[in-house]
Amino acid sequence: MRALGNIFQLGLKELRSLYRDPALLVLIIYAFTLAIYTSATALPEAPHRATMAVVDEDQSQASQRILNAFQLPYFLPPEPTTLGQMDSGMDAGLYTFTLNIPPNFQKDLLAGRSPTIQLNVDATQVSQAFTGAGHIQQIISTEVAAFVKRYQGAAEMPVEAVIRTAFNPNLSRSWFGAVNEVINQITMLSIILTGAALIREREHGTIEHLLVMPVTPFEIMLAKIWAMGLVVLLASAFALRFIVEGWLQIPIQGSLLLFMLGAALHLFATTSMGIFFGTVARSMPQLGLLIILVLMPLQILSGGMTPRESMPELVQQVMLVAPTTHFVELAQAILFRGADLTIIWPQLLALAAIGSLFFLGALARFRKALAQMA
Repeated sequence: MRALGNIFQLGLKELRSLYRDPALLVLIIYAFTLAIYTSATALPEAPHRATMAVVDEDQSQASQRILNAFQLPYFLPPEPTTLGQMDSGMDAGLYTFTLNIPPNFQKDLLAGRSPTIQLNVDATQVSQAFTGAGHIQQIISTEVAAFVKRYQGAAEMPVEAVIRTAFNPNLSRSWFGAVNEVINQITMLSIILTGAALIREREHGTIEHLLVMPVTPFEIMLAKIWAMGLVVLLASAFALRFIVEGWLQIPIQGSLLLFMLGAALHLFATTSMGIFFGTVARSMPQLGLLIILVLMPLQILSGGMTPRESMPELVQQVMLVAPTTHFVELAQAILFRGADLTIIWPQLLALAAIGSLFFLGALARFRKALAQMA
């Protein structure tokens, strides 16, 4: 009971120290609010109210069908123009896209030839240009194929593939971006907060006070872990409920409580990593550089940005020792696919085992660092 009391009181001390650190408080607030919103909406998956000018030199049914396919909210109604006005309008920034349909376009199309349509893109409008060119090409290809098929009366294919998109039917990139950013922020903030807590005590000289108190390194370390882990856990729950579901209107399929259980096991491992880094680094800048060197590979190779199946086999096997790999699988299974405990229990066991190893390693390093300071 005395040990539990020490751990509880030392954890409260960590929370009070964090409360008095405005820089870290601002970082936490930003990481679980604006950073998530920005990650979800910074790069749209489709153009929005993009401006377009069209030079229709064919004036045929085929060209009119193509122009009618550009509709709100993706494109403003295409504005008819001339070749000279098209170039000047692009130079003045009036149009993001200009389309030039050549003469005899429908005639060449029905004759089996391959006519070309010129598309000019204003690349300075990067958010629209990045996705707009591919979107326009898809619209043109779809409308041309439908026109030729109706005109020539092409026979139906004997087999038709019916595609059903599960879990994200509209293929909205913001769904993936928001949830994946919450996962990344949990990892980043847990490492930063625990490492910064140890560095802060060394810089302020309070670590010497702890050395003369009747507390053990195990109690000091566990207090930092539960305090900083609790802050990150509550912040992530807030972000999922009010930022992801409320502000961004992104549905969460699975149980939030089950996700919190997995996040708590993940925090057990990452906060231990933060303690370890705090014993290695001698200042906040060193801690920041060390975290960057470790955090980037963890986020990139854990399957959060690209599927693990697309990585080399050696990388997949090596990353199995990283807690982020199992946490990403667990979080995506719960939040995207609504998985229950019968599906994600292997990831929970892996996180518990990896967290225990990281905790024991960090505790040994922490005891050695305290012995050197004593």
